[in-house]
Amino acid sequence: MNHPFGHDVIRFMGDSREEVRADAPSVGGGAPPNGGLSIGEISRMTGVSVATLRTWEQRHGFPVPHRLPSGHRRYDASVVEAVLTVLRQREAGTRLETAIAEAQQPDGRSAPSVFAEVRRRSPHLEVHRLRKATVSALSRAIEDEFCARADQPVLFGGFQKRRFYEPVRDRWEDLATTARATLVMADFDGPLPGERAVRVRLTAESPLRREWFVVCDAHGLPALLTAWELPGQAGVRDQDREFEAIWTVDPRAVRNASRVCAATSLAVGAPGAELLVRQLAEPSSRPLDPSASARLFNRVVTYLDRLG
Repeated sequence: MNHPFGHDVIRFMGDSREEVRADAPSVGGGAPPNGGLSIGEISRMTGVSVATLRTWEQRHGFPVPHRLPSGHRRYDASVVEAVLTVLRQREAGTRLETAIAEAQQPDGRSAPSVFAEVRRRSPHLEVHRLRKATVSALSRAIEDEFCARADQPVLFGGFQKRRFYEPVRDRWEDLATTARATLVMADFDGPLPGERAVRVRLTAESPLRREWFVVCDAHGLPALLTAWELPGQAGVRDQDREFEAIWTVDPRAVRNASRVCAATSLAVGAPGAELLVRQLAEPSSRPLDPSASARLFNRVVTYLDRLG
């Protein structure tokens, strides 16, 4: 596949000037050597400079590398087509942030799962196997100590099924009154007029249909819970269903989870999603409120004690 443009072209992406060569070599097929492609090879195959690719990765989390046992960073071959898709979208006038979000889901399907993305980008975070009752206590504690206290947060909630959301609908509508944006995700039919929390319909093939998550992207009070339901639990009592769960107050992990949610919302045309993709493109840098972790721990203990 040749570079999609026939002449040398200079683009402006945000405040940075980017030069793209039009004489980039064809992509070609075959397995990438040595476990993947280097960033230099990606640059040669797409015509995007190494400096620009590194800027995209730092600011927008794209493209995503993996590390070889030697410690060297490599990229999957699919990254080449994704980068070229970004260039085509930019040529058509699409903003960089939106083009990147769409390039990671070129078939119109949902973005990667929140759980998988957090594990990939934050491998140091521990994974715990928990019953639904415990995940519920963690979820409510984050809602109380972070979502409700934060100043104009961006909130995402993943509920798997609409019937799991309805019992807490009023709670999330209250949280939405002080949030900059609130999106809740499940097998909804679509948004409901008059609701503050935007209902995002997850398609049948979306990996988020198996996940439970609460994301509070806020200055000083970031928090994240993401849990993946283990398969083979059809006959298990609802409160005893088991999940692999991660929770953290790391602003970078929270921002990465937010980007997955925003990209998924954009893919299904949720109101306000394109603006969120742009707003969440920049990294989160505000430090955590030092007392927030202790409050979260104490709140979780209180809720778990009530379960006993």
